[in-house]
Amino acid sequence: MKAIPYGRQSINQADIDCVIDTLKSEFLTQGPKINEFEHEFANYVDSKYAVAVSNGTAALHLCALALGVNEGQKVITTPITFAASANCVLYCGGEVEFADIDPETGLIDLDYVEKLLENNPKGTYAGLIPVDFAGLPVNMERAKELADKHNLWIIEDACHAPGGYFTDSTGSEQFCGNGEFADLAIFSFHPVKHIAAGEGGMITTNNKELYDKLIRLRTHGITKDPSLLEENHGGWYYEMQELGYNYRISDLNASLALSQLGRAEQGLQRRKEIANRYYDAFRDTCIKVLNPPSDGGHAYHLFIIKIKERKEVYDHLRNYKIFAQVHYIPVHLLPYYKKMGWKKGLLPCSEKYYEECLSLPMYPTLSNDEQDFVIRTIKEHYGIRG
Repeated sequence: MKAIPYGRQSINQADIDCVIDTLKSEFLTQGPKINEFEHEFANYVDSKYAVAVSNGTAALHLCALALGVNEGQKVITTPITFAASANCVLYCGGEVEFADIDPETGLIDLDYVEKLLENNPKGTYAGLIPVDFAGLPVNMERAKELADKHNLWIIEDACHAPGGYFTDSTGSEQFCGNGEFADLAIFSFHPVKHIAAGEGGMITTNNKELYDKLIRLRTHGITKDPSLLEENHGGWYYEMQELGYNYRISDLNASLALSQLGRAEQGLQRRKEIANRYYDAFRDTCIKVLNPPSDGGHAYHLFIIKIKERKEVYDHLRNYKIFAQVHYIPVHLLPYYKKMGWKKGLLPCSEKYYEECLSLPMYPTLSNDEQDFVIRTIKEHYGIRG
């Protein structure tokens, strides 16, 4: 059997045709496909505005810039995430405070966050960056209540959860990144994500002022908008009004992402089918599953099991060309953060999670036969029949 990775992009002929059409067009970058993708993506997550950028890390950095993160400000996030969720604060001179996770879900523990906020003077923290980890949405309504009470802004890191949702206190489905509760939300279009663009990212918001600022910041802080110019020498004239970056996405990437967006729901449904097959296979065994089935809002970027002998199982799978992965090494235990004073023992739930977690293959083109082989290989290691 061919190698089975933990994640893989799915490219079909329609995707290829969209990219070829763009290659034959007048624009390779800063063209109409970017605006089209932004519009369609905003509709998909039910937000007012969307700003496409070069990748998810750029999206996080621009959000921190737009919200005014600077030296001396402290921002709370989770250690169970990719390092960029925290690094974006450091890029702007701020400080990171890690909150432990809920061991049942892997999500940032909002009770822990509340205690941090209540046990420190008002103004200690400037913002909160919750992560919709593995595709399971954070209860952003609760996060917003805490943020409002303590005057925090929120960046929702929804890279794992386009199409995911949680059910709010009124029974309404609130889609990840819809701007109802977070000031800004970000997404990634890395190949293993739901929507593959090669590279790419998106910021969504319902705040027009933040949207306008993001548009400038992604292009060097430059504007040609006549209503914003301090002077105007003619049609060629532009002004750099703040320090921005070249974080633009190309029309080629946007074309591929736009095509992928057209079948995002189909991919999401297949992910849920794969998850349910895993749940059924491991039910009533020693193999425990992170965040068991809930109300259907899980986007299943990852499917994570919690096991003893994680290293042995990881190596056993690799012997059969099954390339499971670990998500993530806790950010506070990475050498760079340990130099800041973080150390083992400070966030016990996150550290225990790391010792046991393993991400199994999860992508829409994973066949039932391939998945059955993964399940059978794991069960064989533990001597589980059936």
